[in-house]
Amino acid sequence: MTNAPVLGIDIGGSGIKGALVDLEVGDFATDRLRIPTPEKSTPGKVAQVVARIVKSFADQIPDDAPVGITVPAVVTHGRTRSAANIDKSWIDAEAEKIFSDKLGRPVLLVNDADAAGIAEERFGAAKDCDGLVLVTTLGTGIGSAIIYRGVLIPNTELGHLEIDGFDAESKASAHAKTSEDLSYSEYVPRLQRYYSHLESLFWPDLFVVGGGISRSSKKFMPKLKLKTPMVPALLRNRAGIIGAAYLADQAK
Repeated sequence: MTNAPVLGIDIGGSGIKGALVDLEVGDFATDRLRIPTPEKSTPGKVAQVVARIVKSFADQIPDDAPVGITVPAVVTHGRTRSAANIDKSWIDAEAEKIFSDKLGRPVLLVNDADAAGIAEERFGAAKDCDGLVLVTTLGTGIGSAIIYRGVLIPNTELGHLEIDGFDAESKASAHAKTSEDLSYSEYVPRLQRYYSHLESLFWPDLFVVGGGISRSSKKFMPKLKLKTPMVPALLRNRAGIIGAAYLADQAK
């Protein structure tokens, strides 16, 4: 691991955010820069915004320093295989190469939930857990990351498990709670069903729950009856950037 800060960038449906990360402490070394995601969010147009963010930090990192970039998509061998909240032209795009060619430097492209998960395991709520950690983010959908003894198992997409005939995130995401105007007493049984199912499949040593709703964890976590300990995420909306920077540094 380098002692120099590493640039992490988090691509979201509404905003693209970047910051230098101090990997000694696992937190931002600079203020975060945010630029709105282009309305037509093709890989090429997003790469132009990413280049603007990189340029703003360029005088603080070496010319050949890697950049870690998260994307709301499955990523295999540098290709994006899906597209959540971004343009469908990302599907099967050579996205990592598109970014690397645009930036003129090495790029590590990673699924956004995987980046957040590894950040929580390395620096956040799961840093003292040596076993199997399952990180979920409850938001527009349900993102997931599985880490076993520090090793990330990528692209798990556990929000799309079919439970009781439904895509799990359609019933248990934070969006489902909001859109259906559910009280916590109505929402908790859905979370119970989801996390019980995950528990029976994976038997993790720890659940970490992220997403904005994790700020209200006291309203639902104590009501869940699980064998697995569950804690709220610590890094929250910083996790994607921190995780992307960490993985980019590890990939050198």
